[in-house]
Amino acid sequence: MTPERAQALNARIDTPRLVLEPITAAHADLLFAPLQDERIYRWISPVPPATVERLRARWAGTEARFSPAGDEAWLNWAVRRIGDGAYLGKVDASVDAANVATNVGYLFFPEAWGRGYATEAVRGTVEHLARLGIRELRALVTAGNDASSRVLVKAGFVRTRLIPDNDTIRGVKYDDIEYVLRW
Repeated sequence: MTPERAQALNARIDTPRLVLEPITAAHADLLFAPLQDERIYRWISPVPPATVERLRARWAGTEARFSPAGDEAWLNWAVRRIGDGAYLGKVDASVDAANVATNVGYLFFPEAWGRGYATEAVRGTVEHLARLGIRELRALVTAGNDASSRVLVKAGFVRTRLIPDNDTIRGVKYDDIEYVLRW
């Protein structure tokens, strides 16, 4: 993986209703407040960012899109609706040296739930990565998070296995379901 390849993988993505912009430190000021909504974190282990400064520093550290070890591209996009410019959430993934997109993930703000935005953003990400030679994508969903599972299935992913006790969310162990998309 080269830094140039990582930057190319994390290019802007346009879909019919959305723009996926590579996340920069400047996005922290725009996304911090909506990221405070506790409903977002029901099915994921991260917690709301503590301060806008910490979020800004974290995202500044990923702007190179390249892991310090040089073996992964770190892809992060802020999802914005074209019609009114509102930010709706984010999509991320890692691409390893074998050109497999691992840890495909997404987080959307509650106001955007149930409107197909997550599916559209994930499909756009899949199509973008496929154009750039990525032939396998993997995602994990906490067992019980049916809405997230539906997004992946609509985007073409297939459930491959259940991984018992794979995640801990606020002190409670949860099973994960693995979804894979291959060409």
